[in-house]
Amino acid sequence: MERSSVRAAMRGAAALCLALALGGCFQPVYGPQAALGGPGTSLRSELQSIAIAPVQGRFGHYLTEELRFLLNGTGDQQSPRYRLTITFTQASQTALVDTVTGRATANSLSARVDYKLLPILGGAPVAEGYVISLADYDRASNRFANVRAARDAEIRNAKALADQIRTRLATTLLAPS
Repeated sequence: MERSSVRAAMRGAAALCLALALGGCFQPVYGPQAALGGPGTSLRSELQSIAIAPVQGRFGHYLTEELRFLLNGTGDQQSPRYRLTITFTQASQTALVDTVTGRATANSLSARVDYKLLPILGGAPVAEGYVISLADYDRASNRFANVRAARDAEIRNAKALADQIRTRLATTLLAPS
């Protein structure tokens, strides 16, 4: 019994030493001290300086507004240093069909967004890639309920994709050049 308590104490001491040694290594990505290249340049100000190119369609509106909020939720106006261009594709698939009535009971709405972050002054893209999201929704016999459920799935996809894009842009801008 005594031997196990000594081992537990040694593990606790080792964990404490490791935590103390690594304590200053971690910084919150979106915190005010997340510094970039020079003094006074933070990740927050870099994200706020991204201008989003207009995206057509209802889904494009949802995605653009969500990105505007995630990149600059403060409403502060920054002079744009980057331009974010977005193209997207959507597809709807019937996931389940009722064998008695032959009606779809569930759908899946998938969306893929290709993005490119370009410097305003021109040059090579700073970041580019794509993100994918899938949202399922139930279908009912009421067509208005189906329309609303599909729209809610679009909104969920837009929020998920905007969050993925913001995370990828933040990690790209934080990466040492």
